[in-house]
Amino acid sequence: MSNEQRQNNEVFSAAQAHQTGFRTSNVMKDDFGYEVPTEAVPLPSAGKVYPPESGLYDKELIEIKAMTAKEEDILTSRALIKKGTVITELIKSCLIDRTIDVDTMIAGDRNAVMTALRVTGYGSEYNAQVSCPECGESSKHNFSLTDLPIKRLTISPVVDGSNLFEFKLPVTGKAVQFKFLTGKDETEMSIIAERQKKQGQKTDSLVTSRLVHSIVSIDGITDRNKISMFVKNMPARDSLALRRFIDDNEPGITMKSWMQCNDCHEQSEVNLPLGASFFWPDADR
Repeated sequence: MSNEQRQNNEVFSAAQAHQTGFRTSNVMKDDFGYEVPTEAVPLPSAGKVYPPESGLYDKELIEIKAMTAKEEDILTSRALIKKGTVITELIKSCLIDRTIDVDTMIAGDRNAVMTALRVTGYGSEYNAQVSCPECGESSKHNFSLTDLPIKRLTISPVVDGSNLFEFKLPVTGKAVQFKFLTGKDETEMSIIAERQKKQGQKTDSLVTSRLVHSIVSIDGITDRNKISMFVKNMPARDSLALRRFIDDNEPGITMKSWMQCNDCHEQSEVNLPLGASFFWPDADR
């Protein structure tokens, strides 16, 4: 080996060692004595809706790191807000397993992670404006996010490791195969709604839009245009039955809690709104 080759090898080895050392250093821990905490979050689906090659397959828990100022930058990014990918990027930034495709996570699992991130970042107390179901008066109440129950998956997919389920429509008798919406599906729906709004089209088609994105096949027919046509013309009873079945069985976090009205003093169960204060506790104070 020539002197020039030896020198090149030594330089390369030194650079590689320096690079490796840089990657493995932990400034927060080594220099400041602080390590960002991690937490294991229960997945409502228990990973049963993901294929074997997914990092989520058969996983009952998923590990996240607590939110930091870096994640606050993500939450305030105008570009991400405009694209509708803020939550996706937030979850991606906090997942310990970087191989997980956040877009393929079903909404219920994403909501579970999102709620856990809110708790690790700003605490479990959630001060939200809610309306009393009894008298209609609106007031602020404190809720504990750690008290929200997990709604676990109780039905089995058509095939193990797939986000595919079956339901028979009561009126037409058609066999429907559907999926629980993923992050990708919800982003697509938002983009379509925004596009229709810019074109001056009506955007009050939430029921049909969600069904079209949820339904994979009807009596074996998978053509998206034909499914869309069927959904728009299906009997209301079929539509309601399918939507109820999906809602009743979709795993996730039950965003409901009890409140006592300050005016009529009645206790009622209310839906927790996901407003600005969910990730910014002082946003509306």
